[in-house]
Amino acid sequence: MYSKIRSRCIGAASVLMLLPILSMAQISVGISVNIAPPELPVYVQPPIPAEGYLWTPGYWAWSNDIQDYYWVPGTWVEPPQVGFLWTPGYWGWANGVYLWNAGYWGPHIGFYGGVNYGYGYGGHGYEGGYWQGDHLYYNRAVVNVGSVHITNVYNKTVINNVEVTRVSYTGGSGGVRAQPTAEESAAAHEHHVAVTPAQQQHVQAARSNPELRASTNRGNPPIAATARPANFSGPGVVAAKHSETTNVARVNPQSQAAAPRPATEPRPAPVPRPATEPRPAMQPRPPVEPRAAVNQPRPPAAVESHPKPEQTQPARPQPHSQPPPRPAEHPEDHEHHQP
Repeated sequence: MYSKIRSRCIGAASVLMLLPILSMAQISVGISVNIAPPELPVYVQPPIPAEGYLWTPGYWAWSNDIQDYYWVPGTWVEPPQVGFLWTPGYWGWANGVYLWNAGYWGPHIGFYGGVNYGYGYGGHGYEGGYWQGDHLYYNRAVVNVGSVHITNVYNKTVINNVEVTRVSYTGGSGGVRAQPTAEESAAAHEHHVAVTPAQQQHVQAARSNPELRASTNRGNPPIAATARPANFSGPGVVAAKHSETTNVARVNPQSQAAAPRPATEPRPAPVPRPATEPRPAMQPRPPVEPRAAVNQPRPPAAVESHPKPEQTQPARPQPHSQPPPRPAEHPEDHEHHQP
């Protein structure tokens, strides 16, 4: 596949055409590739070697000599001066080729293509720490402090509100879609410092190691990160993970896309709406039948009404016995009229 890759020099006119897309301060003039770099490998960040170091994430570089991508391991680096932070480099698609935008040191984090390098570099800015005066403060939620005694630490959970991928370039087919913020654009015009001598030595050691070539490791470099620059053996050397996802800031887009879909499939779990079928349990309305049972005692009440007329019949003949005295009154009246 890499036999189709070509590299060529970009003239000044071509660079000017790319200015709207890529920052002039970051363009590494001279190399372009027409094959996209591999995905970023997944690895565990080694512990910080000492206070005062900053994390610089790993990336895929290109070599004209070997005509191949090779992995530059992530490593801890001492900043060139107090107050400077590292803006990672990134590959950007423009005019049919992938251009490398070199990283740099500066007072603020600039644009690095929206690429999610992990461990504080989630696509924009840096969440792993900050400068306060002459001291670096480290976010333990992001940075692997390990057993090193560092008093300037804090905990701040980082939440990514964007889709997390392992794509290592911006623009083009399948690339990250991102635009620089106003702050990132302003940072591009600040005073910058190029890579330190320790970083240059680190890149040279990676280029000369055949195991770090993409054609050899198939995207899983055996040295994915180191505790110190150019130290590729011994403690602090970390290999890439083939399937596990140890860095929350980097998740395989396929596994992540598959995960939410099953999450939507459980929505058939609202089939607990059959739980609404227990509404036939509203058939407790048959308790209305007990009301009929209340009406049934009424027939005995009707039976009680029959004996009551029997008691009234003996009382009625007594008023009939009183009229006989009235005919007795008629003879008295008759006698009264005779004189």
